[in-house]
Amino acid sequence: MSARPELGSARGLAWLYSPGAQRPVFEALVGVEAEVGASLAPGLEHSVAHARVAWWREECERCAAGESQHPLTRRLQQLFGEERRAGLQGLRGFVDAATWDLAGATFETRRELSAYCERWSAALVEPLACFALGQAGRADVRAFGRALREMELLSSLGGDARLGRVRIPLDELEAAGGNAERLARAPWTPALTRFVRGGHERARTGLALASNALPEADQPRLRALLVWANLAHQRSLRIGAALPLAMATGDHHAPLDGWRAWRAARRADAGWFRLPAN
Repeated sequence: MSARPELGSARGLAWLYSPGAQRPVFEALVGVEAEVGASLAPGLEHSVAHARVAWWREECERCAAGESQHPLTRRLQQLFGEERRAGLQGLRGFVDAATWDLAGATFETRRELSAYCERWSAALVEPLACFALGQAGRADVRAFGRALREMELLSSLGGDARLGRVRIPLDELEAAGGNAERLARAPWTPALTRFVRGGHERARTGLALASNALPEADQPRLRALLVWANLAHQRSLRIGAALPLAMATGDHHAPLDGWRAWRAARRADAGWFRLPAN
């Protein structure tokens, strides 16, 4: 079963620049993410969505126990083998995040947002690092994965808000004079614009610090993740420049992402990858 990500996307370019042995792992992990995420598709009957999420929760547990049923999780089980199977223990993080979103829950505080992002990291970023570096590599990328996911959430803030998902701490949003309804409508007010732009700056700094803390010797094996981080960082910069309006769907800088990905991959291979901190 193929679950290859769209090539022009950040995930697709990260997959393209994955070291060869990691490509099927990356593809399967992103495939599971997409399968679980399909439970949140607009218009899907609520009972069907809950049934899908419940099945995937059980399947992630079966995968961790070496008893997978779905083609994607069976593939992961085969690739990781018995020795590295512990790296798949966090796969249910996809389900935890989907359960949160299906319930329409919001983040009351930054601590809740961080926990949500850590679940995603445990499901996608940490298994890939475990496959590349061994079990010890999981802890090295935990902060990286959390920062990467937070940046992705910020980059889709308006669209998610229109779907009823507020992916930003409510206490911070209210302190900035905003609310969920206002977040869903563009253009944003000057105060809300400053708040979101500040969130992007903070997220870019967090991602840069986490990326730059990764050992230089590990960069070639973490090339896919570093390419992904570079693209997320660049997209955040473009969104910040476009505010208070939403960035156009046809982002005219996107065709350059292939070149950006190539440069980031070259720097990672040489152990020279670094993101600029604000």
